[in-house]
Amino acid sequence: MIFTLVIGLTLALFLGMLAQKLKLSPLVGYLVAGMVAACPVWGEEVDAHIVEDFSHIGVLLLLFGVGLQFHFKDLLEVRKVVVPGALVTMPAVALLGMLVFHYLGMGETAWYNSLMYGLCICISSTVVLTRVLSDNRVLQTPAGHTALGWLVMEDLFTIVLLVLLPALFSGKALAPALGMMALKLVLLILFVLFLARKLIRKILTSLARSTSGELFTLAVLVCALGIAVISAYVFDASMEFGAFISGMVVGQSRFASRAASDALPMRDAFAVLFFVSVGMGFRPMGLVEHWPLAIGTLGVCMLGKPLVALLMVLLTRRPLRLGILVGGSLSQIGEFSFILATMIAGQYKLLPTEAANVITGVAILSITLNAALYRFVPMLADILEQRGYGQNAPLNNVPEAEESRDRVLLVGYGPCGQLVARVLRRYDVDVVIIEMNIDTVNRLMNNGIPAIHGDATKRTILHLAGCEKARAIAITSAGAPAAEIAAAALSLNPAIRISAHTHYIRHAQGMIEAGASSVFSGEAEVALAMSSHMLRIFGATEEQIMRESQDNRKELFDRAAAEVAHAKTSKK
Repeated sequence: MIFTLVIGLTLALFLGMLAQKLKLSPLVGYLVAGMVAACPVWGEEVDAHIVEDFSHIGVLLLLFGVGLQFHFKDLLEVRKVVVPGALVTMPAVALLGMLVFHYLGMGETAWYNSLMYGLCICISSTVVLTRVLSDNRVLQTPAGHTALGWLVMEDLFTIVLLVLLPALFSGKALAPALGMMALKLVLLILFVLFLARKLIRKILTSLARSTSGELFTLAVLVCALGIAVISAYVFDASMEFGAFISGMVVGQSRFASRAASDALPMRDAFAVLFFVSVGMGFRPMGLVEHWPLAIGTLGVCMLGKPLVALLMVLLTRRPLRLGILVGGSLSQIGEFSFILATMIAGQYKLLPTEAANVITGVAILSITLNAALYRFVPMLADILEQRGYGQNAPLNNVPEAEESRDRVLLVGYGPCGQLVARVLRRYDVDVVIIEMNIDTVNRLMNNGIPAIHGDATKRTILHLAGCEKARAIAITSAGAPAAEIAAAALSLNPAIRISAHTHYIRHAQGMIEAGASSVFSGEAEVALAMSSHMLRIFGATEEQIMRESQDNRKELFDRAAAEVAHAKTSKK
């Protein structure tokens, strides 16, 4: 057993690192590691059954993590797009997959078998999507929030499907089986929410006060796997559903952050074994043998699903750019497709093992291609916008700049932006908001506040906001690409003063080099505020505090600039 685990994890480590170096998802490396581990070159046989047993723990912890991080508020923020979008896109993609399998599959098959195949390929990978969006700096944008909300809906669909499968294919009459299943699920939910919840809180509270960190970690692991086992052996529900419910219970408690930091590394370690086990069962020649099905499935994943998603985003009256970015991020399948395919083909025998093998191969291809090609998706959106496609009516109510009033452009309207705007308006400054959140822009416009919806790195957006006649631009969002915004603004108005917000001091020098007149670092401002507060406690005068703050601010930013310069010199 030890030999098998060492071989699997070691290969996963090095091939995962190699995939990351090639700017691919580490999942590709884990799957290839499984394929290499299955080769008979190790002198001793690698036991795939051991890896599969351990990988099931990874699946349970994966679903525990989904429940731990699931919050209805994440769904509510983008509900107008993702709820109708996902509810239409998943059945549409499942239908396309069903048709592909029925006509390009493995001979005559029943329609419900084809439907099972379609259901396996209609779910994108949360792990891959998050990584791709993060690598392309899209994760903290409206497109990133929408894509993640979309994945929440798909995850919920997967949970429901995992619950329904035992009832649908248990061999019993459907209506009584579904009724009994519903009753047992209600009892399970009540048990977890009312009894187990109180017990879990008491245990975690007691252990949180102790000095033993490993006991708290062990308690989180017992919560995840214990409730999963209880759901299977007491309530006849799937272990996966039990793990998801236990994750939701812990996630709604005040221990959510610590549980995530303790449990998610274990989840990742065991989930790696799941991908390794899938790779060990993958046969590349099976993909070649059924190449028409593989090409058709890849087409559904990488063309069919993005196009349906794009259409649904446009039908909800959102910009073309948002639809392109969201659709492009969904053009892959991953972990839940493996889980469903393995369960449907292995446990319920509703698909041939060759079909599950094709799904694995297509997943590897789609993950690889998605990671490699997504960098061109924003470029496609830019080209279409430059040619006049997808540019709806200028979503702004910005008047012409007045000679008698100073104009300031404000990028971002979060808490920081709202405070700055309120202060400036008190002094009769003409403030124009540039915001990527369409709902915020609509609200501002309805209140008569000048606002424009768009990307502040685009010269056309800055022009519509009156950049040429503006005195200053304030980039209040720390996640905004300040250097690009500064370059675009200076190209339109070389005299404009630029103020930028960043989380870290070390990023300030780069913003100043890009043209920012002043940079405000959250890291520095907190340090200065705390030091000023401590000086007040010990009776320092306001003049002394102000002098100390000025000296400390200069020292902090000079030190950061020196570190950046040293890093650049070292690289050379």
